[in-house]
Amino acid sequence: MTEFIRISPDCALWHTYNPKFKAELFSTALAAGNELTIIDPIALPSVHREELESLARVARIFITNANHARDAAMFAHFYSAPIFAPLELNAELPLSRSLQDDLAIGAFRVIRIEGAADGEFAVYHPDNAGTLIVGDALINFDPHGFSLLPRKYCTNQKQMIRSLRKLLDLDFSRIFFAHGNPIMAGGRERLKSLLDS
Repeated sequence: MTEFIRISPDCALWHTYNPKFKAELFSTALAAGNELTIIDPIALPSVHREELESLARVARIFITNANHARDAAMFAHFYSAPIFAPLELNAELPLSRSLQDDLAIGAFRVIRIEGAADGEFAVYHPDNAGTLIVGDALINFDPHGFSLLPRKYCTNQKQMIRSLRKLLDLDFSRIFFAHGNPIMAGGRERLKSLLDS
């Protein structure tokens, strides 16, 4: 069962448990101006679509790593919105536009996180004290809490930690995850504390 949550006037998330991956999958929608950006979309039941669309017009879709194509193609078709995805997904999503480190798309900025999952990126937006959306490099669910992607899922965990330190150059309060509940305040300080430990 998919749960849809309107977090604030400018953002929402939805999530469901996926038995194939034995994990809770989260998607984020962030409105800026009259445009809505969707990150790592999973299927959304039609009963929730009207609520999603009330945020703003769907303008783009970001995919945060090579494992997160999920239902992006369906969203792109339904909303006539472009997909921005890691190069590793070009074969699966041939019409997508490739992400690259420090790419700016409107006020959004994408930052490559080397050493996490293949093709890992974080997505940043500066409005409302700053919002960071991460794929797999950071998680926030029981029993782990807010933590790093476990070493066994990383391509190189030490490199991932070095890459994550680049995010501390940004100002952000909120962190949204592809796997876990959001942090709604003090996100940058919590990330610094996690990396320093």
